[in-house]
Amino acid sequence: MRIPFGSLTVTDKTRRLLAQAVESGHLSQGQLVRQLEDQFSMLVQSPHAVAVSSGTDALMLALSCLYEFGAKRGDHVILPALSFAATGNAVLHAGFEPVFVDVRRETLNIDPDLIEQAITPRTRAILAVHLMGKPADMKRLNEIARARNLYVIEDAAEAHGAKYWGRNVGTLGDIAAFSLYVAHIITSVEGGMVTTSDPHLADVLRSLRSHGRRCTCRECGLPRGGTCRRRFADGADTRFEFDRIGYSAKMNELEAAVGLGGMENFHAVLSARRKNLLAMMDVVERFAPALRTITPEKYELLGPHALPIIVGESAQFTRDDLAMWLNEYSIDSRDLFRSMPTQCPGFAYLGHKSGAFPNAEYIGTHGLHVGCHQDIGDAEIEFFAQTLEAFVAAHQ
Repeated sequence: MRIPFGSLTVTDKTRRLLAQAVESGHLSQGQLVRQLEDQFSMLVQSPHAVAVSSGTDALMLALSCLYEFGAKRGDHVILPALSFAATGNAVLHAGFEPVFVDVRRETLNIDPDLIEQAITPRTRAILAVHLMGKPADMKRLNEIARARNLYVIEDAAEAHGAKYWGRNVGTLGDIAAFSLYVAHIITSVEGGMVTTSDPHLADVLRSLRSHGRRCTCRECGLPRGGTCRRRFADGADTRFEFDRIGYSAKMNELEAAVGLGGMENFHAVLSARRKNLLAMMDVVERFAPALRTITPEKYELLGPHALPIIVGESAQFTRDDLAMWLNEYSIDSRDLFRSMPTQCPGFAYLGHKSGAFPNAEYIGTHGLHVGCHQDIGDAEIEFFAQTLEAFVAAHQ
């Protein structure tokens, strides 16, 4: 039996929309991108959704919105030390200085108790990462942000379908970034989405994704006859007026076609993945404290991205021992990220020393994750359980 890390279903609707886009001859941002934005907005229950070229770009543009409210380059953004490297990369590429805070081992998310001491006069935002689809402690983070006049940005890359106190992840802060990469429940193969309730920020995002262009109306770029009545309203061509430093980060019609095709199966895929995740979490907890995982609180629904497994301090084996055993039995796994400031060489120039973020560093050397995707069934979960049982027995 083989359990791959992920699975992608290409629907008939996807094939039909891809053919439609190719036949139209309009492959850049157009009607399909707008339809995907509309459907994503309704799904997340956010008034505005803006499609971009990747999840990293989504986060980078979300952060760049801070300049609309007086932020300066080099200002500080607080974020967890543990995340996929794209989180830290986005902060730096947006022109800010990352201020890292350690996480809690039991949640994998930023420790709210450590945030206050990390705030400086130059702090502009708290970046909340919902790692492995587990919502961050948004109540605490929002309370801190309100008291300090800070913005809250959600990195919801892995949290499709997650809920916190009955509200969808992606609506819990000022602005949120989703990844639509192939590993996620909603995918456009490559792509991202930014959600916000602020119409001004939605306009800013549409400007930022197109080089900072002045024209931000949703209709621009859509195939049509005639001329936009607003294009020359002020005499100059607004499509060649640039009001801010922007990016080239538009989604194209082919990516949107894949996203729209998958959207119709979202609830079925979400349900299957959540069922698998909960069952596999129960399996891991059989072997506590040698193996641990996250658990959902009564007020939250996890976004079933993948199953994290943390090797406990009392275990007689290492994370690499477990990964190699799983691989031998054709169960694919991935390391559970690393402490960006102290375990990712690209961030070494920031000057953080090993030991500064003990929980993030522990997870970085003792954690991995495996798939819980929709093509896993009861037989695969039982095989996974038997494989773990054999591994633990062999290492006692």
